Amino acid sequence: MTKPQKPQTELSAAPAGVEQDERYLVPALTRGLNILQELSGERRSMTLTEVATVLGVTRSSAYRLLFTLGHLGFVDFDSPTRTYSLGSQVLRLGYGYLASRDLVEVAMPHLVRLRDRTGWSAHLGELQGRDVVYLARVATRRSIASNVHIGTRLPARATTMGRILLSELPEADIRELYRDEPVSAGAGEMPATWASFLEQLAADRDNGVVVQNAGFEPGVASVAAPVRDMTGKIVAAINISAVALLTSDPDLQGPLKDEVIAAADAISRDLGHQSTPARDGKDLPSSRQSAS
Repeated sequence: MTKPQKPQTELSAAPAGVEQDERYLVPALTRGLNILQELSGERRSMTLTEVATVLGVTRSSAYRLLFTLGHLGFVDFDSPTRTYSLGSQVLRLGYGYLASRDLVEVAMPHLVRLRDRTGWSAHLGELQGRDVVYLARVATRRSIASNVHIGTRLPARATTMGRILLSELPEADIRELYRDEPVSAGAGEMPATWASFLEQLAADRDNGVVVQNAGFEPGVASVAAPVRDMTGKIVAAINISAVALLTSDPDLQGPLKDEVIAAADAISRDLGHQSTPARDGKDLPSSRQSAS
C-alpha cells in the first residue's frame, strides 16, 4: 500500500524560542487545522473524498477528523450536498483574536497617515459616560497645534468625536445619560432642547461624519468619523483638529472630511468590520454633510 503523501499545507511552525522538531507535532491536530485552512481558502466547501485527498489520508481517517471538528462546532455538514464548510466556532475564535488586538495599536498607523495627508493633528477617542476620552494623538508638524493630550476628557455632546459616539445610542440611553444634566445647559452651538439634541444625533448617525468649525472651542475646526468593530458597533471615533483661520468650510466639507472617513473605515476594516453594500455606496459628497 502506497504511503499517503504529506500535504503541502501541513503546519509546522513551532512556538517562539522552540526548535523546529517534528517529534513535538501532533499529527491529528495538524491535519484538523489543515482542514480548516483548506475550507477558509478558495474552496469554501469540500466533500469527504476531497478532504481525504488533500490530506493524503484514508476516508475513514478524514471522517473521524471531520466528525470531531463538527462536534466542536468548527465544521458544518450540509446533508443535501454532502459537503463540509467552516462552522460558527471558527468565527468566534477569529473575533476573539481581533478583539484582543489593542485599539490604539491598530489605529496609530492610520492616524499618522491621516496627519500626514491632512497636515493637522489626528486623535482617537472613546465614550466614557458623558465624556469622550482621548486615547491617542498624532500632533501636527505645524507650529500651531491643538493642546489636547492623551487622557483629556471633553463633553461628548459638544465635540465631533463625542457626537459620533453618541449618535448610535438608543434614545432611552441618551436620556438616562443626561438625566441630571439638562440639555438646556448647553452653550455655544450645542442644542438647547431634547428635540433638537436628538434631531442632531439622528443627522450625525445618517451622515456618518461630524464637522464643526469653531463650534466647541473658538478658533478650532474639527472633523470626526466612527470606528466600528467586527459586529458593526461603534467602539471609538477619530478626528482631526485644525486651526479655523488656516482652513475653510469647502476644505472641511470636502477633502478633509473624505480623508477622515477613509481613515476611520481603514481602522474599522483592521478590526474586522465588513462594510455593507449600502454603506459602501453611501453618498459622501457635500450633499450629505453635517455642519455645526
